[in-house]
Amino acid sequence: MSTTAIISVPMLICFFGLMIAVGFYCRRHATNVDGFVLGGRSVGPWLTAFAFGTSYFSAVIFVGYAGQFGWNFGLASTWIGLGNAFIGSLLAWQVLGRRTRVMTQHLGSRTMPDFFEKRYDSKKLKVIASFIVFVFLIPYTASLYNGLSSLFNNVFNIPYWVVVAVMAALTGVYVIFGGYMATAINDFIQGIIMLVGIIAAIVAVLMQNGGFTEAVATLGKTAGAEYTAMFGPNPIFLFFVVMLTSLGTWGLPQMVGKFYSIKDEGSIKKGTIISTLFAIVVAGGCYFLGGFGKLYKGEMIAGGFHNPETGATVFDKVIPTMLSELAPVIVAIIIVLVLAASMSTLSSLVLTSASTLTLDVVKPAMEKKKEVSEKKSVLIMRLFIVFFVAVSAVIAILKDTIWSDSVFIAQMMGVSWGALAGAFLAPFLYGLYWKKTTRAAVVTSFAFGVGLEIVQLLIGVGLFSVADIPVLGFIFTNSLYSGVFAMVGGLILVPIVSLFTKKSKPENVDEKFSCYDAVVVTSKKDSLG
Repeated sequence: MSTTAIISVPMLICFFGLMIAVGFYCRRHATNVDGFVLGGRSVGPWLTAFAFGTSYFSAVIFVGYAGQFGWNFGLASTWIGLGNAFIGSLLAWQVLGRRTRVMTQHLGSRTMPDFFEKRYDSKKLKVIASFIVFVFLIPYTASLYNGLSSLFNNVFNIPYWVVVAVMAALTGVYVIFGGYMATAINDFIQGIIMLVGIIAAIVAVLMQNGGFTEAVATLGKTAGAEYTAMFGPNPIFLFFVVMLTSLGTWGLPQMVGKFYSIKDEGSIKKGTIISTLFAIVVAGGCYFLGGFGKLYKGEMIAGGFHNPETGATVFDKVIPTMLSELAPVIVAIIIVLVLAASMSTLSSLVLTSASTLTLDVVKPAMEKKKEVSEKKSVLIMRLFIVFFVAVSAVIAILKDTIWSDSVFIAQMMGVSWGALAGAFLAPFLYGLYWKKTTRAAVVTSFAFGVGLEIVQLLIGVGLFSVADIPVLGFIFTNSLYSGVFAMVGGLILVPIVSLFTKKSKPENVDEKFSCYDAVVVTSKKDSLG
């Protein structure tokens, strides 16, 4: 057994033991639906901010995106991380945080589809939104396991399916027992590990290459000056990556759901700062690290991870190659980091999927015959958590083995983020701010966002091509471009359609917005008025 493995095993055992212990400890918070799904709407700023950040950044970011975009854009890929911090975190908290917390409590909604029903007085919208969540969150969840195999095979030489199965089982255990509160506490612990791991990796890689100045100079000589330039070799593509990975979080149910559970005003203010700083370090650090990937081009070729004739690179191997020669203790910390990043996002996704399916589809269907108790609702959610964890793990394993050549699965994973964000961002945002938003506009956004990504999926699997059509050829260049157009299109279409479909505006909309006008008493230190 290697030195890295000897160091890693005790760290992993302690990590897994702590995660499970937290799950059992939080059982008392998960006895009813509000406690299991929202932590009783009493979660403080640190836990909420770290839950938001760790749900945002998974191993896909650290291993996959950091390797791919760092290789393609060089040091300019750091802009992606900064965009995630200031658009995806800071602005998201400022624009959505308070209003989401106030209106969802006023309406009594616990999930995003439930919000659409109660805000727009339409059960059909809830069913449609639940279906979109169900279809597109599963492949997105399965994609979280990407990047695990490289690191674990290098250190432990164990099969990929074993890593996936262990991670899925342990995540399922603490979510099933402790619900949202266990997820939030474990997210905080996992977030600390991510912060330490990212900083350690950056320092180690820079020292290995002679320090920051020397590393940048060498990168410019070996890869080209454009890879050290402010906006890299492809600024337009970089812009679309920043927008999709940053603005997209505003429409993702597992992200927006974190605002439902915030405790109070002070938690929003503190959480905004904490979440932004966390994103600067984790996301900015990941992409900054990936920007030095081309310094290891020789190692990539020697390892068979780069084809010098075609220029094709196995991007999931970039970061593992960079880290392979570091001190064993650093590699061990990074292994725990990758697991922590994956498990934190996985727990958030399966809890969102299970709560949405239970509360918005199964429970209403069952209550047509007989009322479903809180205890039974929680039991159903726990069963669906088992289901979602198992399905995502099976898809990930099959994708790595039997379906390794499946274009459909790979494309489905790629379009999931764009479909969810494209469908939900505009109707949720306008629903919080604009009384005149109509049901017809919401349906339009759902159809446009999902429809655009379905077209992207069909093009990706080779059923047809629009490459020769000027505008469409650009939009469907890849799922990043079409995802941004899905979000921006929704933001444009919703107000236009709402103005032409006034009759479908909910009649009691003034009462729904009255929650923002409620009078609250505060101290002079918080307000001079």
